[in-house]
Formats: sequence, C-alpha cells, structure tokens
Amino acid sequence: MSAVRVLYLAGSGRSGSTLVTTVLGQLPGFFAAGELRYLWRRGILDNRPCGCGLPLGDCPIWTAVLRDLPDADPAGIAGRLADRLRLRRLPALLRRHGRGHPPVPGHPDDDQLTLLYASIAAHAFPGGTGGVIVDSSKLPPYGALLGSLPGVELYVLHVVRDPRATAFSWRRRRGLDGGTDDRLMSRPPVWKAALLWLVWNNTTVRLWGSSDRYLRVRYEDFVAAPADTTARIARFVGVTPGELPFPTPDTVRLAATHSVAGNPSRHRTGVVGVVADSEWLTALPTRAYVTVTGLTGPTLRRFGYPVRRPAAPAAVPVAAGEPEPTAVSPSPATRQEG
Repeated sequence: MSAVRVLYLAGSGRSGSTLVTTVLGQLPGFFAAGELRYLWRRGILDNRPCGCGLPLGDCPIWTAVLRDLPDADPAGIAGRLADRLRLRRLPALLRRHGRGHPPVPGHPDDDQLTLLYASIAAHAFPGGTGGVIVDSSKLPPYGALLGSLPGVELYVLHVVRDPRATAFSWRRRRGLDGGTDDRLMSRPPVWKAALLWLVWNNTTVRLWGSSDRYLRVRYEDFVAAPADTTARIARFVGVTPGELPFPTPDTVRLAATHSVAGNPSRHRTGVVGVVADSEWLTALPTRAYVTVTGLTGPTLRRFGYPVRRPAAPAAVPVAAGEPEPTAVSPSPATRQEG
C-alpha cells in the first residue's frame, strides 16, 4: 500500500480552518475531507450533511468509502476516540512524545482508521495515489494519532488566529449545519475559549514545531493574501499549484466539497469574499478582551499578535459566515470566516 499524504490542520477552533480547507479542496489533487475525527458519529450515526449538501449516507463518495469498512463499529470507534483524546490525557501524551514513543497508545480501532484514509485516497484520486487528503480535525492529539498510523504521511498545517477574535466567534449563535438547524454549535465562555486556544496551539508547536513537515499560517495573513498563501501551502506538501480559484485578489470561487463536519460555512459555493472578520475589534467587550489577553499573553507575542486592542478598520465588515446558507447553491459574493 502506498503512503497516503494527509495535510492535517491543527490548532484551536474558530481559527479559519474551514475556509482554508474549502479553498484547498478546489485545487487539483486535494480532497477536502473536513473534520474526519467526527466522521463516525456526526457523519455515519447522525447522517448529517456532507459538504456537497447530501446526507452523508447518500453521498456517492462516502458511500463508496464506507463500503470498504464493513467491519467498522461507528458508535464504538466514536466513543473510544473521544476517550483516547481527552484533555486530561495530554500530559501523558506529551511525555510519550518526548521519549520518542507514539503519543497516543495503539488500539485495534487504528486498523479501521488506517483503512479509512487509504479508502478515501482510493476513491478521491485517480489510481489512488498522488493526492492530498485535507483533514481539518484540528485537535493535536488526533493529529498525533494519525502520524503514528502505518501508511499515513502526515504534514501539519498550524492555522492560528488572534485569540480575542476566536473567543468572540465562539459566542455567536450558529446552527451545526446552517441557519435552519436548531442544534447549535457549542458556545464556551471567553475564559474557556482562551484556555483551549492556549493549550491546543502550544501543544501543536510542542508536537511538530521543529519538524520539516510543519507549517504555521495565521488566519489574518491568509485573508490578506489568499492566493499567495494557498500556493505556499500547496508547495509545502510537494504540489506545484496550477491555476488558483481566485477571480480577484479578495474573492474565491468555491465548488462543493465532501467535507465531514465543521463550520457550516463549508456548504458555501459560488464566488465568496475572502475578507477578514474584524467585528470583534469593536464588539468584544473590554472585560472579555482583558480576560482573553491576560490568559494568552505570553503566547500572543510568540504568534505575532499585539497585547493592545488594534484599531478597527474604517468600515467594519459584516460578520463573516453570517447569515448561514440554507442550501448548497451558487451565491453572490459574501464574506466568509471559516
């Protein structure tokens, strides 16, 4: 079995990973798989919509992939994965990594995970070789698990965003699969969002920061120069970028992907504006700003973010990714956060 290249987007939530994943999914040889750690529950058991708009059980790509996993136990795998990747296991994970051992102890479920990525490559790319699976699961422990699977050639794209912006984004009310979904995405308080940002971003650096298969991209830099940054990411995984899907410097043309789970903006298609969501600069309350800054202060400078609140632009853009789309269909240019 030839190695499967996986570009793993690591970091914390609400950092733009959905936007980056969807854009990369427009390039030849890239398959935007979305948050694959949620495939077993949200995709298979809950049958939530694929990025293409169909329930996952009706999507031809995922139907073909799952036929290759006849012995999988979705409920069991989902539950055991959640337990294996718990935050309380992080200290032990880092100790094993420091000693040169697989960070996440092996389990019989890993055979199904290995088969899953091989099957995706086989059905997504002609001949089953040469392509890149883009997995935006973000959680560093899951990325560490993937890196220890046989046949997986892991590249880590660390997507970072200002923690004050992510904390503000987490407070928005969003349906799991768009504006018509009455099931809401989680809304952690700002202090918890700040701590998760701190833990997951520092863990990502700790696990892969010295590797030649690690690349860090800030959301703010991506939206400032999306074409150049996309080309840089493609070259990072050994792909020479061809024609890029940017009709103008600040818009991207999106076709439907087959992403599993993630921000509902993954359903957007058509010409979409790539514009920084800067609403937080004026809308994030001072108390929340001070809380997040105090908790993340030392790491802010490490990633190039100022301690003081930056000045808001003259015209604050409409909140990126809102309103959520109700269907997968061509749409006029809208701002997107990811």
